Amino acid sequence: MVARSPQAGPDEAALDALFHALADATRRDILRRTLHAEATVSELAAAYDMSFAAVQKHVVVLETAGLITKTAAGRTRRVRACPDQLARARGLLSQLEALWRDRFDRLEELLSTPAEASEPCPSPSPPIPNSSP
Repeated sequence: MVARSPQAGPDEAALDALFHALADATRRDILRRTLHAEATVSELAAAYDMSFAAVQKHVVVLETAGLITKTAAGRTRRVRACPDQLARARGLLSQLEALWRDRFDRLEELLSTPAEASEPCPSPSPPIPNSSP
């Protein structure tokens, strides 16, 4: 586990939840499906080789991260994606990409700068002859 810096605030915890939710293939698939159309949890569960309860847990993780919302329609719960949270993830990834591009550009510049002229390295001393009789 990575220790948080003292400057990490509640927004950092929200980003952790967001990327945790996106780290699972089933949750990403549920998110993709609900971006195109609203679906009930039962409709979502029918597509997976897992129990309804397991799919419901995935839905809760996505909901906690703010990636989907559930609305009640009688006894059913309709699920739909919240693209605004994806924009937050995209924004953070863009910031990180810019940071690393800048670092690589500086490294490339440093490596392409000719080395300063310096004194040549001294030649190795000749081997000392063995003076044993």
